[in-house]
Amino acid sequence: MQKKKLGGNKINWIRNFNKIKKGPVVFLGNEFFDAIPIKQFKKKNNILYEKYVKLEGNSKIIAFFKKADPKISIELKKHDLLKKQSFIEFPKQGLTELDLIINTIKKLNGGLLLIDYGFLKQEGKNTLQSVKNHKQNIIFDNVGDADITSLVNFNLLKRHLKKKKLKVNNVVTQEFFLKKMGIVTRAERVSQKMNFKEKSDLYLRLQRLLNSKQMGSLFKVISAFKLKKKFSLGFN
Repeated sequence: MQKKKLGGNKINWIRNFNKIKKGPVVFLGNEFFDAIPIKQFKKKNNILYEKYVKLEGNSKIIAFFKKADPKISIELKKHDLLKKQSFIEFPKQGLTELDLIINTIKKLNGGLLLIDYGFLKQEGKNTLQSVKNHKQNIIFDNVGDADITSLVNFNLLKRHLKKKKLKVNNVVTQEFFLKKMGIVTRAERVSQKMNFKEKSDLYLRLQRLLNSKQMGSLFKVISAFKLKKKFSLGFN
């Protein structure tokens, strides 16, 4: 479907970053990280338990906790996720995917830009959620027909990127980033040739992207790079 809409001869789809032979490279991820599964844990009486799900009967899915592998405690401590937290979310697979990107950037130079909905302050909350047709869905209902996502821990991403020796800008809100990139000025210019209905539609779209009660504050932006010069456009 992408090839048909975007033009098959202009874009290459690859399954392995090793196919990229020269740089610099730029990776863009919009609502990418939240789509990767996470692991969830709870700590009770200094004992760590991992959350699992199982099928009961033919269709009922139930969640339960069992004692976690001691090796996972070491990994969570390494990522500074156990301090004062009774409930922990850990994007183990997400960090594995991120490392593939990081290694490519370090080898070929370049950077990455991630825009996703998430948080900065870790509060030990269950952020796993299900969405169907842009509305909240009970987590185990409509399996296969609903999106299951979680909020992205941007402080964890920032720490991980720094540990991997990339330069990292401060995490900012989507509102801050887009305004600094000139979205309001661009919208004003585009709207000059629009009729009233088109201008109203543009305004509503702009509000959705920038309003702090909608995507403006909930979505965060982070960038990391390996370049001789510092890249800070949109972050200062």
